[in-house]
Amino acid sequence: MISTLAQKIYKAVRLVPCGKVATYSQIAALVGNCNLRRYVGNALHQNPEPGIIPCHRVVNAKGFCSGSFAFGGPQAQQKKLESEGVCFVDGHVDMDRFCITQDDFEMMNVEMEIKKIPRQK
Repeated sequence: MISTLAQKIYKAVRLVPCGKVATYSQIAALVGNCNLRRYVGNALHQNPEPGIIPCHRVVNAKGFCSGSFAFGGPQAQQKKLESEGVCFVDGHVDMDRFCITQDDFEMMNVEMEIKKIPRQK
């Protein structure tokens, strides 16, 4: 069974736009606690829907790909990101160009909140 926190993490990762990346800390902040970045990494390592939840779009704070086998290794993650138009400089994502912006983050945060509000009947 997938924990509620892991479900929130997967929801947040689904909001990372194609051609952009987010950091583990940014995803953790979207689910309510920026100190949960390691938990984010562990949850993404156990991605229950690899073709649907784009965990390849999450990188470390310096833009380096995961060394985990969850993606088939860092080269596989880099290839996926490059296929979406993300560019690398000296082995890491060009974070100035491809990391989600504050505006992206705020829109994602709103989307996370909207999905929490129960519908009125």
